[in-house]
Amino acid sequence: MPMSFRSVPGIARPFALAALSLAVAGALALPQDASASAFQLKENSAKGMGRAYAGSATAGGDASVVANNPAAMTDLDGTYFQADVTAINFSAKFSGEGHNVLGQPTSGGNGGDAGTTLPVPALFFATKVSDRVHLGFGFSVPFGFQTEYDNNWVGRYNGIKSKFQSLDATLSGSFDVTDTFALGASVIAQKTSAELTSAINYNAIGLSVQQGIQAQTAAGVAQIQAAAAAGQISPAQAAAMIQAAVQQGQAAAAGVAAATPAGVDGFARIKGDDTGYGWQLAGYWKLTPNDKLSLSYRSKINHTLEGTGNFTRTPGYDLLLTNPQLAGSLPPFEHTTGKADFTTPATAIGSYWHQGEKFGLGIDVAWTKWDVFKELRVKYGNTQPDSVETYNWRNTWYAAIGGDYYVNDKLTLRAGISVDTTPTYNATRTPRVPDSTRKFVAVGLGYKASEHFELNASYAHIFVNQAHVNATSGTGDVVNGNFDDYGNLLSVSAQYKF
Repeated sequence: MPMSFRSVPGIARPFALAALSLAVAGALALPQDASASAFQLKENSAKGMGRAYAGSATAGGDASVVANNPAAMTDLDGTYFQADVTAINFSAKFSGEGHNVLGQPTSGGNGGDAGTTLPVPALFFATKVSDRVHLGFGFSVPFGFQTEYDNNWVGRYNGIKSKFQSLDATLSGSFDVTDTFALGASVIAQKTSAELTSAINYNAIGLSVQQGIQAQTAAGVAQIQAAAAAGQISPAQAAAMIQAAVQQGQAAAAGVAAATPAGVDGFARIKGDDTGYGWQLAGYWKLTPNDKLSLSYRSKINHTLEGTGNFTRTPGYDLLLTNPQLAGSLPPFEHTTGKADFTTPATAIGSYWHQGEKFGLGIDVAWTKWDVFKELRVKYGNTQPDSVETYNWRNTWYAAIGGDYYVNDKLTLRAGISVDTTPTYNATRTPRVPDSTRKFVAVGLGYKASEHFELNASYAHIFVNQAHVNATSGTGDVVNGNFDDYGNLLSVSAQYKF
């Protein structure tokens, strides 16, 4: 029976389209590091960081409450302008192996240090407009991360560069219901963007095509043998036809193999962004003259990330696309558009502060509803079916204890510790976000230069549990191993009170 490439589409199409689907899905909206779990960031206050963010909303004198708990603006008597910047140095080093869909080792190294050093800015303005009313405006970065591996590392088909960030503009107000209780609310505009890159394994797509050829050849041989058994053709005719079918199949498979050799990859770069809106509600209690408690709830923010993708192809893959019997069954890896729904999670924070004569002690407990990230479904601008990745992340907790020691009227020393659980786990963790549970140790100091001007600086080190990854790409490439992560943070701020 003659063998043709017409048999290939049924086998090759799902496999090859999966490569494009997963690449675009991840790049458009992966949620996918600093002092909070996954890609959540707390770095909007140098003063707060020195206590590991214990007493983040109740310690007083910190304009970052505009974003963290608007009700706490009740403690800001006057007009405040505050600028913070945190340098985040995060390290992620992989050790392990990679192999393709046939179990053959993937060439390449361990990717180098995928971490980076990035600045995280924050800017706040707060003012008391009447005896009971405060207003504030803030700019902050509540979510963000970046990892980038060497282009030829063993996990390049799972990801090379991953960059994600959300920029918030927050308008807040508070009202003193009584002398000891205040309510606050915020309106949040959030711009979220993502950029991801990865290698495209054309060899794996070629292997799927070859498997289709082999399956069709075997089916053709079976049909010839059945015809011979039924007496429809002579044994000699059957033998000749089987030989011809096998030779044709072998030649076709050899041609595909030559066009898609191992290690000759393409490259995908995808970008997407969107603006969404959310809100925050908060309460603030002065329990005693020395004890304060606050609660806040920040809503989730829904996004529909819209993006574009650009892909490079190899000469061999271009040759396959010129075959009219293949062109309709293989993804062209050309410029395309797509969109994906994504939600940044809701958070709830409780903050307590006890004020003594020479010291202050704070406790914070925060909950983040990461279980909203169950799957990522990408809808394409062409006729390609939706693609779905399953994540099923878990909710997380953050707990911190820390405090201030007042050396004198001008100098304050700070220290704090915290623990932060991770939403990821072995079954769904990927090299793009190699996250695990973290421990946080921080120190800081504040200097009051005058009644109006104050400087703060803090340093923190993040200890990260070893993160195991066993991830499979859209083309069946597996990367398996462990990540050793750590982080260093340095934050400074300046505050002026009018």
